[in-house]
Amino acid sequence: MSSQRTAGKDRALVDANIDYYIEQAQLNINKHNYYEAKQQLIKAIKIAVDADNKKKEGVLYALKAKLKLIVQQEDSAITSINRAIKIQESISDYENLGKSYKIFGHIYSENKEFSKALDKYNHAKSIFQNENLNECLGLVLLSEVKIHLKLNDLEKAKATNEQAILLARENGYFKTKSDALVRQGQIYSLLGDNKKALEFTQEGIKIAKENNYARILNGAYLNLSEINNNIGNYKASNAYLKEHIKLSDSLRSINHEKLYYDQKVESFINSKIEENRKQAEELKKAENKNELNTFISILSVALIIMLSLLTLSLYRNNNIRIKTNNVLQVKNKELVTAKEKAELATKTKTNFLSTITHELRTPLYAVTGLSNLLLEENPKPEQIPHLKSLKFSGDYLLTFINDILQINKIEANKVEFEKEVFNLKDKINNIILALNNSALENNSQIHLEYDSKLSENFIADQLKLSQILINLIGNAIKFTKNGDIWIRVYKINQNDTTCTLRFEIEDNGIGISQEKQNNLFDSFAQGSVQINRMYGGTGLGLYIVKGLVNLLKGKIYLKSELGKGTIFYCEIPMEYTTKMEVPEKAPTYFSKDVEKLDLTGVKILIVEDNKINQMITKKILSKLNLDCDVIDNGKEAVKLVKTNHYKVVLMDIHMPGISGIEATKLIREFNNDIIIIALTAVTIEDRMVEFKNAGFTDIIPKPFKQEEFEKKLYNALALQNSNTKLV
Repeated sequence: MSSQRTAGKDRALVDANIDYYIEQAQLNINKHNYYEAKQQLIKAIKIAVDADNKKKEGVLYALKAKLKLIVQQEDSAITSINRAIKIQESISDYENLGKSYKIFGHIYSENKEFSKALDKYNHAKSIFQNENLNECLGLVLLSEVKIHLKLNDLEKAKATNEQAILLARENGYFKTKSDALVRQGQIYSLLGDNKKALEFTQEGIKIAKENNYARILNGAYLNLSEINNNIGNYKASNAYLKEHIKLSDSLRSINHEKLYYDQKVESFINSKIEENRKQAEELKKAENKNELNTFISILSVALIIMLSLLTLSLYRNNNIRIKTNNVLQVKNKELVTAKEKAELATKTKTNFLSTITHELRTPLYAVTGLSNLLLEENPKPEQIPHLKSLKFSGDYLLTFINDILQINKIEANKVEFEKEVFNLKDKINNIILALNNSALENNSQIHLEYDSKLSENFIADQLKLSQILINLIGNAIKFTKNGDIWIRVYKINQNDTTCTLRFEIEDNGIGISQEKQNNLFDSFAQGSVQINRMYGGTGLGLYIVKGLVNLLKGKIYLKSELGKGTIFYCEIPMEYTTKMEVPEKAPTYFSKDVEKLDLTGVKILIVEDNKINQMITKKILSKLNLDCDVIDNGKEAVKLVKTNHYKVVLMDIHMPGISGIEATKLIREFNNDIIIIALTAVTIEDRMVEFKNAGFTDIIPKPFKQEEFEKKLYNALALQNSNTKLV
């Protein structure tokens, strides 16, 4: 009997030792001290193995799997959880076996293997049902609901969540009940039944308030805010959102409270150390006076009091840390969800703009094409102003679409840079030359002041620099009548081969009020409604300029006074060079005198599914005395190219059946000489590589200027005919 008691005490001591390590490991996991937690689990597993304590060993391997999941070592987590399950099955430890299967489900869920996760949750459910472990069963059901929501299977999520609610109601599991009710509200909100969503959420929030379930309450407030927003009750939505933010802030303040208790415990320990030192001195004196027993009693009492207070403080501190870590985990998940929603919104916006641009460009092709044709066909004098207005409206709308696309690229950070050597002074002179007619129409003069000491040759993205200057100079011209515009370029800073240039664009036009200057670089911002009506414009030019300047790592600001004029200062870092490299350019053969090129026998195939666009393109080609056929799909186009001798194919991209890109690839399999020009309304800048790889000779974006179309077509025919000599 004595040996049995001793063995029992030894086993109890081993169990207590293992439980201590489990507790410490869990604390370190909550404090993110994963290495210390790992070491404590290793020690505990060794003790359990040596003592042949299979139950504790299984629990420890399950906890080890949980730790591996946290540090994102899924393979190791699966190995550990399989070990735990094997041990628990061998000793029929069904309660912990069910919990291990639940952890296994979490591992697959985090790895986005949702079907495997549901399989493991089903194993856990079966065990908990057989063992009547209803509280554990409710938690597994809630885990299944999360999986169904991730898979967007709202009906399964609703049915599973209803089981969790029923189980919690029958057994009085208030936390599970509150959590499940709030989640049911979320599900009904997603299903569009805002009335039921409101009822379930309000019932769940009532339980959460009564039991102070802060995490559930915080989610419920956010849920109520979204539901009220859906039904148009924006005041209530805003109020609940404020409650959500207030509670979130309150939960975050737990960190400060934890720090306060840490400092309090440290102060307490220091004071007790000092007391111990003093008591040790008194004990030494007491030994000399034969009062050792009295002081030992005093010291024992003091130590007991100190350890009790210390234990209490550590217990409270530990609870606060656990709550804080739970809150942080919830917040991390919310942040991940918000990030995913933001990325989805950005992708949706990009796809929307791409689609709407194509859909707008196609009818614009008809508007601009028909207005050009009608203006060239001797219209009645009274019709000319109307046709010019129609053409102006089409051109304005096309400019607006292009501006929107440019903004979308800047905001999505999809703008590509192409650095090249160029002559800055020549570039500015060319811009002035292009804009000078507009200035003369306003009876204004443009003046260039280029610093004579400044190098003329630089390495930069000259296209984006041109866009910036064209917008700023064009703006100055628009708002300056009977005045002057000055363009000044000089250096303000230099570092090795890089210098910062300041471009000043000054005018003595109408100026800008101080109030309007504060948001002038915002999108759709203009001086006023009256200015918009008088001078036109979309209000996107300066917003694009600001975006391009930022991309070039520069700065822009302005100085203006109403009625006296405006100065824009644009500072951009650029690399200068003393050597001017002029890249070779393909020769331009275009001449309006089409008769200089032999077009005998030239046949062109138009591949276009839009009837109006077919008519416009065919009419333009007829004016050039070119013979053409028309087909409305890519599959038939491939057949016609095989059986006819076409010199040029004008290929649309979006068509029924196979696309223009696919049709071009098929043609290139048997004919590499034919000219294939993409005549398309898609945004070509984002798909240049795709067009090139498909085998297109050239690309003409719709809507196009008729002169540009004739020029590209003429050049393609001239280059193909090697015997052609142009006068």
